[in-house]
Amino acid sequence: MNFLVLGSGMISRPMIRYLLNQPDYRVTTATLSLDRAKQIINGHERGMAIYHDVTNLPETEKLVMAADIVVSLVPYQFHIDVANMCIKHRKHMVTTSYVRENMRALDEKAKEAGILLLNECGLDPGIDHMSAMRMIHDAHSKGGKVISFHSVCGALPAPEANNNPFGYKFSWSPQGVLIASRQSARWLEHGQEIKVNGPDLFANYHIHDVPKVGTFEDYPNRDSLPYRDAYGLQDAHTVYRGTLRLMGWCETLKTIADIGWLDESPLRDKTCKTYGDLTRYLLHAENEADAVTAVSKHTGLKPAASAMKRIEWLGLLSKDPLPENMESPIDYLHELTLRRLPLQEGDRDMVVMHHEFTIQYEDRTEERTSTLVDYGVSHDDTAVARTVTYPAAIATKMLAEGKLAMTGVRIPIYPEIYNPILDELEMDYGITFIERTLPKKPK
Repeated sequence: MNFLVLGSGMISRPMIRYLLNQPDYRVTTATLSLDRAKQIINGHERGMAIYHDVTNLPETEKLVMAADIVVSLVPYQFHIDVANMCIKHRKHMVTTSYVRENMRALDEKAKEAGILLLNECGLDPGIDHMSAMRMIHDAHSKGGKVISFHSVCGALPAPEANNNPFGYKFSWSPQGVLIASRQSARWLEHGQEIKVNGPDLFANYHIHDVPKVGTFEDYPNRDSLPYRDAYGLQDAHTVYRGTLRLMGWCETLKTIADIGWLDESPLRDKTCKTYGDLTRYLLHAENEADAVTAVSKHTGLKPAASAMKRIEWLGLLSKDPLPENMESPIDYLHELTLRRLPLQEGDRDMVVMHHEFTIQYEDRTEERTSTLVDYGVSHDDTAVARTVTYPAAIATKMLAEGKLAMTGVRIPIYPEIYNPILDELEMDYGITFIERTLPKKPK
């Protein structure tokens, strides 16, 4: 059995090593990060790393043709080309990315080809679906109706590694975090549909206490409404999916967004020399003496405000020179966050996922919770890498063993997918949810 893994970014190691540890499986890793891939494979006799640019479509197609199953860990915008190749050559495909409309449109073609395009099989999206569906199906099997569903997830530094003003370190692609910060959001709350546009995302957060874990900022994560139908929550008056961050994140990111640093449009004026220059340019405040004054006037923040201090610490107000060969503000911001907010060697990260359910039975109403806290291993795999790629790796093995008969474009909301994955995560890797039933309320 031959697996093709496209990409070998910050999270790929557990996936590649998992597949290599299965008997008789061969793994080809095709990536721009050849040195990283070779280090991961570490001379394994059934592993091969090759330099490859996924935008070279003829070469990508050759690699797809030679594989039995394809795992795509490249940025989401490249999945469609790969998916079409998989349909053409009848190869199953697994990704950890959200299903977008262009992927969903391939459902019938994938069914006709007899293949599975399994998406959202990572952490969030992924384990969130699986753990939620296990509890939702359990409630339904006992005659219960889920009338409220609230799910949040955050990838954060472990407490001992939380040593910068942002309360955040990048254990996965900074580009992915920054792009997600521009997304609009939609959810259902007490029967009312609420929509927030991208520029207002960080103005719409609340404080969320996760029992026995901590207190966080919770802001909405993309569009929650499709999951009302996907999860079978037609009785629910609240369906919300959110992102957890440590205190101060939302105000700071809102300031960064308000300045214009999340803009993906190429800059017209390339005369800016420093990060402070570009901040003043984005605010149309080139005549201001310094970037601190420009930001303070634009946002109303005092120079001593905590959000101002954070962006100053990051370097957005500094005389640090801008790197060359970049086009947009978000590109420059991406490079800066890589330098200033990395997960350092020896640091641990942590993943917190928390579901809250209100379940109505004939004679009572129950409040149930399900909580996952997972830590990375110092000098080894991060919690993000473990929780994102182990589910995809297990699903890939299940496909290779013929244990998944479904076809089309799917996400892991079915018992035949989520039960084996959640069981193996718990038994072999300690990735475990703690479920609690709160005191019952009389109907």
